[in-house]
Amino acid sequence: MGASTVGAIVTETTDILWAELHTHHMPEPTTDTFKTIAADFFDTWNFPNCVGAIDGKHVRVKCPANSGSMFYNYKNYFSVVLQAAVDASYKFIAIDVGGYGKQSDGGTFQASRLYQALMDNTLKLPEPAPLPQSDVIAPYVFVADEAYLLLTFLMKPYSGSNLPLSQECFNKRLSRCRKVVECAFGILNSKWSILSKCIDTRIDLADNIIKCLCILHNTKIDREGVVQSLTEVSFPRSDVTWDLAGRPTNNAKGVRDIFTSYCAQNPLVYI
Repeated sequence: MGASTVGAIVTETTDILWAELHTHHMPEPTTDTFKTIAADFFDTWNFPNCVGAIDGKHVRVKCPANSGSMFYNYKNYFSVVLQAAVDASYKFIAIDVGGYGKQSDGGTFQASRLYQALMDNTLKLPEPAPLPQSDVIAPYVFVADEAYLLLTFLMKPYSGSNLPLSQECFNKRLSRCRKVVECAFGILNSKWSILSKCIDTRIDLADNIIKCLCILHNTKIDREGVVQSLTEVSFPRSDVTWDLAGRPTNNAKGVRDIFTSYCAQNPLVYI
């Protein structure tokens, strides 16, 4: 078959798969959904009031015509960014596909619909609640790595070395929880070999292919389950320091202090 025929088939197939599956396997989360996710995160990864782990993955694409350096990333290839929030079972809660490769993970997040919904308070997050086995009230939060901005609804690790023990404890607890999103990307990458090479299509079709793979990933987990003891997967990071817009507010620092105190007073116990 000709290239245009194959392209039309792939376009139609990815559109139909997304349309038919996303309402069942990646529906818009409700308040009860977030409460269930938070309970799963605490039971499995021991981080309280967590409703998702956020990170971005660069997917290699063919250089779009007349795009300049917009899609050229710090890893020295052309890419679009898959920004994802993941639950405790490696399922995608929400995705945003199509960010420019030159953007940082934090910059892509700030341009996403998820960020806008959180800023507008239109996402159905539960009201602040006591942390497990505690009477301390804390909001429900997402977790992310150091590339992101610290916000009242987004926790990131403390930066620097020689940190106080309480902050080190918080960083380790958050890192353990946050790695589920890296594991989700690792599972996605291992299942679909197209992600290991350049997607040689126009950009809008590449975006649709990535969305389709994410919904198939969720469908497979919903139908077959997932093994929680999967080996943690981490992606090498550059030493690039991203210049994020804005600075953490005192409210955001106060929320992180609450979680820091809780983690210090309730250390992990390994058996």
